Amino acid sequence: MALTFLVGFGLLALGYWWFWIVFPIGFAGVLPAAIGLVKLYESRRREDESESHSETEEALATLRRRYANGELTEAEFEEKVERLLETETVADARTTVAARRQRETETDVEFEDR
Repeated sequence: MALTFLVGFGLLALGYWWFWIVFPIGFAGVLPAAIGLVKLYESRRREDESESHSETEEALATLRRRYANGELTEAEFEEKVERLLETETVADARTTVAARRQRETETDVEFEDR
């Protein structure tokens, strides 16, 4: 909106007689397009957040079901729940995997040294 005013009044100050064309184009075309893009961005962001939340809920429900059926011990269940909650986002998952690999590498080096 500010850009429309800036361009329109800038053209007026420079003496262009057709400066007024900027206002209908800006307010009837550019402004609604910008608002539409913002709404599209927000809706996609909300969809991504709800998908990640539902995936976590599904995984947690599966773990609870397996624990209730006796497929997992209490220690295994707690470990898997902890790991699941540590990796709620992709960045968290990458960090967790990198740390686990680092620990495994250090353990392998210790065994090779002995």
